[in-house]
Amino acid sequence: MSTNKQTNTTASSHLWQAGLWDENPALVKLLGLCPLLAVSNNAVNGIGLGIATLITLVVANCLTSISRPLLMTSIRIPIYVLIIASTVTIIELTMQAWLPGLHGSLGIFLPLIVTNCLIIGRAEAFASRQNFKSSFIDALAMGIGFLWVLVLLGSLRELIGQGSLLDQAHLLFGEHANDWTIHFFEPDAGLLLALLPPGAFITLGLLLACKNSIDSAYQHHKDKKQNAIHTG
Repeated sequence: MSTNKQTNTTASSHLWQAGLWDENPALVKLLGLCPLLAVSNNAVNGIGLGIATLITLVVANCLTSISRPLLMTSIRIPIYVLIIASTVTIIELTMQAWLPGLHGSLGIFLPLIVTNCLIIGRAEAFASRQNFKSSFIDALAMGIGFLWVLVLLGSLRELIGQGSLLDQAHLLFGEHANDWTIHFFEPDAGLLLALLPPGAFITLGLLLACKNSIDSAYQHHKDKKQNAIHTG
């Protein structure tokens, strides 16, 4: 009993580490780059699209895992797409009713979540072969991994481009968030390139370089430690 519990804990930890860092969908697998680069011109857009993608991923993975014994191979992919499309439609209509400003800001990239290869990929490659618990954890890990990259990318571009953070926070958090915006310098002093499409590619490239540097440093430290143990 104890061995099974330890195995389950290890498996869950591996899923979290994979989704958040080792196999991060945005920084390692490079999935969903179209919405990632298009709407990440500020932090609020990143939060909004990231949460919508996370919810869709969780629902798709869970329903795929539950329904996998009932589906024939020939109709499996269309059913996955139907589940994803239905979830995105509900999210879009809800956002249009309660958060119209954010809905307008995200534009076409909100319904395009349906075509996000991250979601259909996790449903087919993982959830269709795993139990409910593992599928749920995988969806959370991958979704949060995608979310934090979106938020970080949007925050960096907003900060460099217009010298602020959480600009237009009221679109997501309501009118009481009007004073949440933090100003570091005047917008005119910002680097306009950061807010344009080329700025998205450059900033993402810098994030990729930072992650690779951290991984390389960690691996070097790990190898050095193992060599010290062997020689000792």
